[in-house]
Amino acid sequence: MRRQAVLILLAVLAALTSLDAGSTKFVFTWMNPNYSGAHFKNILVLGINGKVENRAEFEDRLSAAITRPGIAAIPSYSLIPRPNSTPLDMTQLRDVVRGQNIDAIVATRLIKVKTSVTEIPGQVYTPYPYYNTFYGYYGTIYPVVYSPDYLRVERTAQIETNFYSTANPDGELIWTGTSDTVDPRSPRKAIDAVSKLIVQQLEMEKII
Repeated sequence: MRRQAVLILLAVLAALTSLDAGSTKFVFTWMNPNYSGAHFKNILVLGINGKVENRAEFEDRLSAAITRPGIAAIPSYSLIPRPNSTPLDMTQLRDVVRGQNIDAIVATRLIKVKTSVTEIPGQVYTPYPYYNTFYGYYGTIYPVVYSPDYLRVERTAQIETNFYSTANPDGELIWTGTSDTVDPRSPRKAIDAVSKLIVQQLEMEKII
């Protein structure tokens, strides 16, 4: 019975570990083949949707990650305040881009959050390979040692990020990427992971 309890505990811990393990990665990226390697100095960071506090947190984190000597990244909420679910005024945005000499915009939006449930079947264990007597056999298999079935639930947040140059009056797409974050343990941890991933990709593409 003690072994049974240990095996059940291990199965439960395995399930919890699976649920807690978050990961963030790109599932799609595209780079404009006509990008000439222009250097951007003033980048506007724009979170398009989501709760206002999460948008602000994301814009702050990504701005801080992009900013470095020669490059300033500015969270959009500091220039264009907007309440929850309020769309941007495009005329105001154009005025801000011109007035602040913004030469690039990083725009990010949450595309969807999906949940998947997988049933992990348990396993039956018999402690001894041979049973020499009926009573020994019955006494062994009666308290069957097993690990129970359990459900593994995964939540995936999908985020799209676009990087635009503002040299063209309507903005020219330089790079786009779609990322999946599996089992985000909190909005803050998801924001940190996505921000780091975006910056790593922009550095790899030599955009920043």
